[in-house]
Amino acid sequence: MSISRYARLYFRPTAFIASPFGHAEGAVARLAGGLVWFSAYEVIAVDGGQRIETRHVPVAATEAFVATLSGDQAEDARRTIARIAAPRPPVELGARILRFDQPQVMLILNITPDSFSDGGNHLDDPAAATDGAFAAVEAGAAIVDVGGESTRPGAKPVWEGDEIARIEPVVRRLAAGGAIVSIDTRKAAVMAAALAAGAAIVNDVSALGYDPAAAALLARHDCPVVLMHHQGDPETMQREPRYGDTLIEVYDWLAERIVFAEAAGIARSRIIVDPGIGFGKNLRHNLQILNGLALFHGLGCPLLLGASRKRIIGALSNEAPVDRRLGGSVALALHGVQMGVQIVRVHDVPETLQAIRVWRGMRDEALTPIS
Repeated sequence: MSISRYARLYFRPTAFIASPFGHAEGAVARLAGGLVWFSAYEVIAVDGGQRIETRHVPVAATEAFVATLSGDQAEDARRTIARIAAPRPPVELGARILRFDQPQVMLILNITPDSFSDGGNHLDDPAAATDGAFAAVEAGAAIVDVGGESTRPGAKPVWEGDEIARIEPVVRRLAAGGAIVSIDTRKAAVMAAALAAGAAIVNDVSALGYDPAAAALLARHDCPVVLMHHQGDPETMQREPRYGDTLIEVYDWLAERIVFAEAAGIARSRIIVDPGIGFGKNLRHNLQILNGLALFHGLGCPLLLGASRKRIIGALSNEAPVDRRLGGSVALALHGVQMGVQIVRVHDVPETLQAIRVWRGMRDEALTPIS
C-alpha cells in the first residue's frame, strides 16, 4: 500500500548494529560519517500535523521504497537520506580543527550568579574559572562553552554590559591559551565582544530569534553557530509547555531556523543544531526527543546534546538534587553518542570522557576486520 502523496516523510535511523561486517552490500549504512552504523529507517508520514503512518524500511529496501513515492516526496526523501549519511566536515577554527567524525565534549563554564548547577562558582574569579577550563581541555574537552547569563527556567535577562564584563576576560584568557571557545549568549553585542576576545563558536539558545542583529553579525564573521530549540523564554518556558507531536515539531522548528540562518548568509556547513532538552519541555517531551534523537540527522548538521545535570535526571531518580546527577548525566551523554550525536555539552568532563573512551574502544574493535 502506498503512502499518501500529500504526506511529508521523516526518516529516523534505527536498528543500530555493532559492526558492518557480515552484512550484504547495501544492507547497512553509516550514520553521518561517524562511528555508528544502522540497518533500517523508521519512516514517519505526517499529514495535517498528524502522524498517519509509520513504516520500518530496511536500508537494503530504501531505493525500492523511494521509487513508490510521488515526485516531490521522492526528491525530499533522497535529500534527507543523503544528509543522514553524509559526513559532517571538520571546521577550521584558526589553528584548531574541530572534527565531527567522532564524538566531542563541550565543557559548560558559567560565569553567572544564578545558573542552576554551578551558579556563583566562577563569577568573581576569572583566573580560577579559566584554570579549571584548561584542566578540562587537558583532559580532552574539545570546546569550552562560556556563558554570562543564566537561561535556567525562571531566569531573568541580564543587561548586555554586565554579561560582557563577566565573560570577556575569561574568553580572552582561554582563547590566548589555545582553547576552542564557544560563547553561550542570545545577544549580538555579547557575541561581538566574545568574538573579538577570541571566541570561535556562538551557542545561541534562541536560535537567532532573540536579537535581530545576531544573524548578520555571525554571517560576517563566518563562525559556527549552534541553533537550539526552545519554546517560550527562560522566564516562562516551563509553564505548561505544549506540543502535538514533540519530535516532529522540534524537527520542523529547527529546519525553519536553518533556513532562516542560511537566508541571512550563514552557510549550512557552519550550523550545529541542539534539540534543547529542558527548554520549554516537560519530562515526557524530553524523553520523546531523547528516544528519537537520530531523526535530527536528517537536518544534515552536526548535533549537540545538552542534558547534563538537568531536571529530567532528578525526575527519573527519586528527585536527586543537582549535585547528585552525575550518573544520569553520563548515561544521557552516552545515549547521545550512541545515537550519533557529535557534541555533548557537560559539566563533568573526566567522567563523561571516560565513558565515551570505553564506548569508543568497543566501537574501534567492532569496526576492525578480523583477519
